[in-house]
Amino acid sequence: MKLGIDGPVLIVAGRSAQAQLCETWKATLSKAGYEYQIFKFGGECTSHEIEDVVSKAKEMSAKCIIGAGGGKVIDTARAAADQVKIDVCCCPTAASSDAPCSALSVVYREDGSVERYLFFRRHPLLVLLDTTVIANSPKRLLVAGMGDALATWYEARTVKEACKCNFLGGTTTMTGMAIAELCKNTLLADGPTAVQALATKSVTPALERVVEANTLLSGLGFECVGVCVAHSVHNGLASCPATHDYMHGEKVAFGLMTQLTLEGRPASEIKEVMCFCSKVGLPITLKEVGLDANDEAAIEAIGDRTVQPGETAHNEPFEVTSKMVQDAVRLADRLGTLHHDAQSGC
Repeated sequence: MKLGIDGPVLIVAGRSAQAQLCETWKATLSKAGYEYQIFKFGGECTSHEIEDVVSKAKEMSAKCIIGAGGGKVIDTARAAADQVKIDVCCCPTAASSDAPCSALSVVYREDGSVERYLFFRRHPLLVLLDTTVIANSPKRLLVAGMGDALATWYEARTVKEACKCNFLGGTTTMTGMAIAELCKNTLLADGPTAVQALATKSVTPALERVVEANTLLSGLGFECVGVCVAHSVHNGLASCPATHDYMHGEKVAFGLMTQLTLEGRPASEIKEVMCFCSKVGLPITLKEVGLDANDEAAIEAIGDRTVQPGETAHNEPFEVTSKMVQDAVRLADRLGTLHHDAQSGC
């Protein structure tokens, strides 16, 4: 495969990625004649971190940046490469989000809240996943990726029903909808089995399919169709310090529960989502993302942040208010709590 990648190469990597792959980089990149340096990722995709990577890339006259690790590492690498106007390659070590395939980055503030989205002129040159590495990753990362990916279809359906633009400002396509639906169906069919594969660090067909759903199908699906309340609620949750220890996909999963209740979807559909989330270990209550259901100030803050101007919650076919979101959050939490208490019926 000829990609036309030239050196020097700057590798932006988290601690785990370095531990797993540094010997591989030494054996392969050096053998292929690539000069490279490793930039140790600081842990959050912030404007400051992006600027540090940009400075390093300029200092070494890098021709390509490789992001190796989780979604925030990759978002940082992609943002820096866009500023320097060089190619970026994404090498995720876990299937924890659809970030590797997209042409955008989510930039956070130092306090963990969402600051802005950055949109780029082109997609990554290469997305490379080694499922042997992913099979050895923590289960929580794969499960969080499922939470992010599961929302793809439900958000896509709403955007299409509302006749809104896709995430990049274009028209929703049949292809995008088909990809989003395939993503959902793959997760529902293979998700629980894929989780068990990680328990034995095994690469299985179910794991391969879920990795593709989490990374490629979800990435193509949300860009080709769009996102809605589930991701806006994530941003609302991220505004609460108590949720900062929880992953993007975990908060999106509760955001999806909120979206389904806000839209008044059938009880059978909400139950299907709750059953799936319970089986794989995704949050369906506020407690499971670090919040107290009786904390009215937090719920109000979530509602207000969810409906800020420009948020994707406004991709609904009706006006969405903070009060509506707050009520949906309370109902979603109540349904999730009752579901856990029942512990049956799935």
